[in-house]
Amino acid sequence: MIKYWLTALIILLNSLSAAAEELDILVVGLFANQAVLEVNGERHLLKVGGSTPGGIKLIAANSNEAVLEIEGKQQHFPLGNRISTQFSAPVEQPEVSLWPTNGMYLTAGSVNGYTVNFLVDTGASAIALNAATANRLGIDYYRGEQVGIRTASGNEVGYRVTLDVVQLEEIKLYNVAAVVLDGAEPSTALLGMSFLGQLDMEHNGERLDLRQKY
Repeated sequence: MIKYWLTALIILLNSLSAAAEELDILVVGLFANQAVLEVNGERHLLKVGGSTPGGIKLIAANSNEAVLEIEGKQQHFPLGNRISTQFSAPVEQPEVSLWPTNGMYLTAGSVNGYTVNFLVDTGASAIALNAATANRLGIDYYRGEQVGIRTASGNEVGYRVTLDVVQLEEIKLYNVAAVVLDGAEPSTALLGMSFLGQLDMEHNGERLDLRQKY
């Protein structure tokens, strides 16, 4: 048991040291819109807008000083002025990559902890569920605001609801707007912009990359 707790403590200490490290920053050269930084003994030549591998970004530079952005905060570094700072490496946001099936992006996700198959639809303003799916998820949609919805098959009656949690692999969003159509459509739930609009979306060839913003 003691050995187990010691192992757990070592893992915890290692993870903490990886998340936050002491940085020794020295500006050793300044030029118009460029700066040479020495970070923990390693030199980096940066142009304005560039960053070190550790995420220190050069915002501006002139003959007198460099303006650096560290963890979202800007600091002024005169030439030859050494500054030590506690720095936490940026945390990568959850990302999901999707590949098309017959030109459509289909994926399995969950709503309030229950599995739901989604069709990615950037033309839908909100997540759209049919009545059967809403009932399976335990959503009392009749209490929601009634709205008229125009679909490919005609006009439908829908109800506005809020979904507590919507998850797509590691991407998890809370209090997401949705609409429930009082019928059999859509046969596959639509993952609309009330969810997608909170993500960074990028096409890389046929692959669609979704990344949580915050």
